[in-house]
Amino acid sequence: MHRRGFLRQVSFTAGVLGFSALPFALARLMAPEVAAAPHRHIPLPGALTDAQAFREACIGCGLCGEVCPPRCVRFHSYNGGRAVNTPYINPEEKSCTLCGLCMKVCPTAALRETPIREVRMGIAQIDRAACYPWVDKGVCGACVSVCPLGDDAIGFQFGNLYRPAVREGCVGCGQCVEVCPHPSLPIRIVKRPGGTVVRHPI
Repeated sequence: MHRRGFLRQVSFTAGVLGFSALPFALARLMAPEVAAAPHRHIPLPGALTDAQAFREACIGCGLCGEVCPPRCVRFHSYNGGRAVNTPYINPEEKSCTLCGLCMKVCPTAALRETPIREVRMGIAQIDRAACYPWVDKGVCGACVSVCPLGDDAIGFQFGNLYRPAVREGCVGCGQCVEVCPHPSLPIRIVKRPGGTVVRHPI
C-alpha cells in the first residue's frame, strides 16, 4: 500500500510538472525559428559576439530601440525562435550611425560600451560583379562619401578614383548598404571572416 501511494505521488508530480511546462512548449511552437539572411540581421554595436550568450544576456527590454536616433533597431518577433524580442539591425532598411546610445542604456551585459573604432558588427563586402564602378557601368562613390569612419573603413582602390574598396577599419555599421543606389545591393555586411570582396568581374 505504501508503495502504491509512492508511485501515485510520483505520477501525480510528473503530471503536474509536465502540465506546467506546457505553456513554455507552446510558446516555442508559436515562435519557430525561421532562417533569415544574416546580412539583414546584423548585431548592434557592442553586442556580445557569441549569439547564444547575447540571447541569454538580453532581457528584451527594448531600451536600445527607444533611444536610437535613426530608429534602426528592429526586434525579432514570432518567427525568431529563442531570439524573440532580441534586437538586430537591417541596414537595407536603416543603418546604424554609431552614436553609441544603445550601448549606454543597455541594463545588462548584452551590449557593452565599446569605442566606435573597436565595434565589430561585421564588415562590408562588395560584389565587384554587380557594383557599377567595378563593371564600368557608371561612377558612384556613395558608399565612400557616407562612411563615418572615412578612409580607415572604405575608400577608392589605389590608382582608381572610382572603384570602392573596403578596408580593415570597417566596423559594419551598414551606412554604405543603406545609401547604395543599385537595386541589387552589391554591398552588404557580413561576419568579418567573410572577407571584403565577393568576386571579381569576368
